[in-house]
Amino acid sequence: MTTDSPDAPASSASSEALGSCPFPHARLGRRAFLRGTALGAAGTAALAVGTGALAYAADAADASSGASGRRIPFYGPHQSGVLTPQQAEASFVSFAVTAADAGGLRELFQTLTARIAFLTAGGPAPATDLASPPTDSDTLGPVIPSDGLTVTVGVGASLFDSRYGLAAQKPKHLVKMPVFPNDDMQDSTERDGDISIQICADSRDTVMHALRDITRHTRTWMEPIWKIDGFHAAPRPAGTTQRNQLGFMDGIANPDVTDPAAMNALTWAGGANSVEPTWAAGGSYQVIRIIRMLIEFWDRVSLREQETMIGRRRDSGAPLDGTSESDLPDYPADPMGLIIPLTAHIRLANPRSTATYDQQILRRGYNYDRGIDLDGNLDVGLAFCCYQQDVSRQFLAVQNRLNGEPLVDYISPTGGGYFYVLPGVRGPGDHFASGLL
Repeated sequence: MTTDSPDAPASSASSEALGSCPFPHARLGRRAFLRGTALGAAGTAALAVGTGALAYAADAADASSGASGRRIPFYGPHQSGVLTPQQAEASFVSFAVTAADAGGLRELFQTLTARIAFLTAGGPAPATDLASPPTDSDTLGPVIPSDGLTVTVGVGASLFDSRYGLAAQKPKHLVKMPVFPNDDMQDSTERDGDISIQICADSRDTVMHALRDITRHTRTWMEPIWKIDGFHAAPRPAGTTQRNQLGFMDGIANPDVTDPAAMNALTWAGGANSVEPTWAAGGSYQVIRIIRMLIEFWDRVSLREQETMIGRRRDSGAPLDGTSESDLPDYPADPMGLIIPLTAHIRLANPRSTATYDQQILRRGYNYDRGIDLDGNLDVGLAFCCYQQDVSRQFLAVQNRLNGEPLVDYISPTGGGYFYVLPGVRGPGDHFASGLL
């Protein structure tokens, strides 16, 4: 569902967004070619292939500008894909880690680092002799485009169980995502995970190629358990916000990602005065929610009722007391909710008071389409994703205000999870989770 994350009454804008597990025993089926020594050999070779490819890609990057002409830097104190302007396509994938010990976990993160650094840089795939399996699927051709690709890696609470000796290093607010009163996920198989990977790019083929490459090179240590694919709406007028499957603009306002002070206060966790473990500095809490929209019912509701449930005009995105998308609703001038109802989604999600300023979230959601369910209904909705410094102070506070809102009759959250996005990789000698391990 769309949420208005709180912001200061009259200044900075905020985000609006639609609102330990035994994973090794819940694995996807594997085909015969993964059995036996081939699996181990592929895993052992993965890091060497990735490292060599990375060195080559650094030289070839200028020749591979990407299908969209965009290359997004991989190295830095924070991972890309958080503040990065949203690409057109995305996949959110959760994995169960199957590494036998902490050494295997380290190899997993080293391999992830090498593969993602190569894929985001782009360049020719390493050559293959005819007697060996190809080093790349070639679904994008012999030269891999960067295509605005970002791959963002997070860890779930279950990774900090007894398997790898990491319990004392768990981020302070990292827990399994609770089931909220209006959720439909008690028996869901699409919940939480040891590792989350968010893959975004300017084309669907690039997202799929990256996921195929990552799963191929990491099968020794982890297996995918659930996935949701997302897309942005069709091209829209410049300066306007994408629409969700309910027809309303979704994510009209977010914190200013160009303001370092705002990001340090709202998005990035860790630091000198933080309660987080030292290794976590520069990370962020990620919330993923698979929110199905019951559009067959929604499409039978009058426009007036739709708008009063949301609190905005459907055509322009303006609040009901305004004229344009960028207008801030004036709640003090409407204390009884005669214009924007007190139960309206934007009013509950974002009271726009000084007291709720630090509850802003940085949302980064995508529409999804999963086809048709067993009853012949369209299975569409929102792959909601948001980032914040403290999931309890921010997302949880917003979600608790939204429990029981009128919109709950038309949405059905079915899965998702809480994850901690790792600090960035500082340079070629570093790797994901180096501080943790």
